[in-house]
Amino acid sequence: MDSSTRITALLIEWGNGDSSALAELMPLVESELRRLARSYVRRMQPGNTMQTTAVINEAFIRLVDQNRVRWQNRAHFYGIAAKTMRRILLNHLRDKKRKKRGGGLYPVSLSCAIGVSDERSSELLALDDALNRLAVLDERKSRVVEMRYFGGLSVDETAEVLGVSRVTVIRDWTTAKAWLLREISDDRE
Repeated sequence: MDSSTRITALLIEWGNGDSSALAELMPLVESELRRLARSYVRRMQPGNTMQTTAVINEAFIRLVDQNRVRWQNRAHFYGIAAKTMRRILLNHLRDKKRKKRGGGLYPVSLSCAIGVSDERSSELLALDDALNRLAVLDERKSRVVEMRYFGGLSVDETAEVLGVSRVTVIRDWTTAKAWLLREISDDRE
């Protein structure tokens, strides 16, 4: 049995209440979860205090608590993991920007001080706000952006998670990028 098939089988067993399946599953998905988390953390501004391991641990805790999810396959699991990681990092970013937590100030090393800017975090928050507005209009396009941009999933993996064709993902991706660019540009005017 190949790795993908084994992961899917373990997800289904775990969804059916077999806790031993979860113990066997985690080593199989850890490297992909690490890749997803690294992708998200890399997109954060310099001076980000949340590390890849912390994102993985927090996501894992939230994924284990998902008792209402009927896992379809490995791509479905990674899609939900990507969304969970995005929420974790954006919540962390919002918490850091709140005045009671020091506003826009964050500790940085001297070697990073030159490149530190609040602009990157503002861009990510603007993108998240626009993405939330897109979700109201078209949930699928929003999920395509989430999985492709934040989760680093390929067109084929995104199509598998959403249960649509490759062409639909490409069309949604193109349309959503144009819509988001317009929305973010309008917000800055």
